[in-house]
Amino acid sequence: MERKIVLKQDILEALTKAGVGKGQTIMVHTSLSSLGFVCGGAQVVIEALLESVGTDGTIMMPTQSWKNLDPTTGVHWEEPEEWWQMIRDNWPAYNKDITPTNTMGAVAEMFRKWPGTLRSNHPARSVAAKGKFAEYLTMEHDLSNIFGEGSPIGKLYELDGYVLLIGVGYDKNTSLHLADVRAEYPGKHDCTEYSAIMENGNRVWKGYNTLFVDGEDFNEIGDAFEKECSVKKVSLGNGTITFMKQRELVDFAVKWIEGNRV
Repeated sequence: MERKIVLKQDILEALTKAGVGKGQTIMVHTSLSSLGFVCGGAQVVIEALLESVGTDGTIMMPTQSWKNLDPTTGVHWEEPEEWWQMIRDNWPAYNKDITPTNTMGAVAEMFRKWPGTLRSNHPARSVAAKGKFAEYLTMEHDLSNIFGEGSPIGKLYELDGYVLLIGVGYDKNTSLHLADVRAEYPGKHDCTEYSAIMENGNRVWKGYNTLFVDGEDFNEIGDAFEKECSVKKVSLGNGTITFMKQRELVDFAVKWIEGNRV
């Protein structure tokens, strides 16, 4: 495929065509490279998003640092097992002002440092937000409540927000994890995760109980969702942007999971 050039004006026009508008609260997932050559890179994507929703809108992105999990979960697959205890003992405690994202993409990595952006306190599954509801969305992100009621994703549902996929599929759609929490299915179970955090002024390797989740069927859920619900798709460069109401997605996914997962 011939690589295309994408200008900021192209992004603004595509967002408008997809239905993005003033005052909306949107969870955004991005892959800059999938669009082709974006003239100005991550910066112009963020500028376009913030301009599109205006001062009464809110943009939120995943800023996960999931390398700050126990090596047994596979997050340090490239390192030998004899190093695992040293990783547990020495991995830096999460610091929302410093800790970089892991494979969240260039846009999310820049967004976490964008002036006025707030970031939640979860050491492995944080989000960052800027705008009217940024403080509400990012506050009190409990260790055990990663994606449930009262988490940033749960609060987005309360606010009747949106999900915007820029060059990525439903396997990156974090809102589906809220459906994981709400759905009842035979294989549903909790697990114990560990992360390095600061506690009472000291770095500790903290264990916490949380729902075990994975996104193996998320693309399948997305395909089914698009056949039944209103989803707007617009071409942008070499990629596609996909825009949807989060409540419709989550409500659909709960039913799908309960009907299909074992």
